[in-house]
Amino acid sequence: MFADYAKILIKSGKGGDGHVSFRRELYVPDGGPDGGDGGRGGDVIFVVDKGLNTLTDFQHRRKYAARDGEPGGKRRCHGANGEDLIVKVPEGTVIKEAESGQVIADMSGDNLREVILKGGRGGQGNMHYATATMQAPKYAQPGKPGQELWVTLELKVIADVGLLGYPNVGKSTLLSRVTNARPKIANYHFTTIQPNLGVVDLGDGQGFVIADIPGLIDGAAEGVGLGHDFLRHIERTRILIHLVDAAGTEGRDPVEDVRAINRELANYNPELLKVPQVIAANKIDVIYGEEDPVARLREAFEPEGKKVFPISAVTGQGLKELLYYVNDQLKSLHAQPVIFEREYVPEAASPDLPYEVSRNEDGDFLVEGPLIEKMLGYTNLESEKGFLFFQKFLKERGILKELEDLGIEDGDTVRMYGLAFDYYKE
Repeated sequence: MFADYAKILIKSGKGGDGHVSFRRELYVPDGGPDGGDGGRGGDVIFVVDKGLNTLTDFQHRRKYAARDGEPGGKRRCHGANGEDLIVKVPEGTVIKEAESGQVIADMSGDNLREVILKGGRGGQGNMHYATATMQAPKYAQPGKPGQELWVTLELKVIADVGLLGYPNVGKSTLLSRVTNARPKIANYHFTTIQPNLGVVDLGDGQGFVIADIPGLIDGAAEGVGLGHDFLRHIERTRILIHLVDAAGTEGRDPVEDVRAINRELANYNPELLKVPQVIAANKIDVIYGEEDPVARLREAFEPEGKKVFPISAVTGQGLKELLYYVNDQLKSLHAQPVIFEREYVPEAASPDLPYEVSRNEDGDFLVEGPLIEKMLGYTNLESEKGFLFFQKFLKERGILKELEDLGIEDGDTVRMYGLAFDYYKE
């Protein structure tokens, strides 16, 4: 069974408690405090394992916890740090906060390792609390608790080209003919129950990765059949090859098939309609009668920018023209795969991280504190999505309201740890 979705509970380790003890040695009757610090709790770290291609392992185990830090000891002994928990996932896994569905991390591209939850800080031993008036402190700091979070894992296949269409239009046959993939092929609906990936090799170093998305039916975006489970795999593709049964061997109209599946794409994610589409009119080797379905497809969709190629996946007719056209189109598109921007920072969601809003002598507004420092470290302000995410965070935390209460106006400067922004009210 192919698994591309899982919901799990992750928990970082608690920091070890600081120790209370006093130096007791011969000839030193009144030794001072010597309680050591507790160790740091273990982090929860996700790493990409390129040997994995499903989320099957997460179907049998739902809770993942890092080790707690050890408490401090006497004689200033520092407690051992808790062991980090390494969670291995396949490339293309998107980690989301379960309740909101917001993206925490996308394990794709160069992002091969991500600390999702940090362990709690170890508590300080009583040796840190001695003062001139309190020379024998009987207090040590407890370790900070770890973080706990329900997350969902979604595996979104990384491919240049997505191959989609109704069941039995010949997608698996086409994939097996043009790539090194060997999908199982049979004559019944939903033959393909997992996205099959293959590499199209056109020679001279040219080619692309193509993914066969399981057959869609009406209502796939609402979860009917297998459609909803696999629509997510189309989100990363740069071009879609829309395969239709031009011969109508199962009694369906190929023009209506294209329109119906595009409706499903729009219902699932309207952005998918912006992905360039090429229509492959398959089974031309079994077209009989005077009506020309390929001409109908061209009349309906080429004015919309969707080029139509008549092909036969069985005989190979027309495949060369289709594949070289798709390859040329890919060259003109941005080469970077779709990477989902971070939308949720577990540490920033903690209500106890402080921040401060103030104004300096130059009239600039300052926003500082551990909360802001962590958010800036997690957010890519160079991207539009990252900047909008940070702006949304400032609004939801009430920071923009505090700036307005201090009298900020359009064009004023806001400074945060070496960064300067011009303020403009939405």
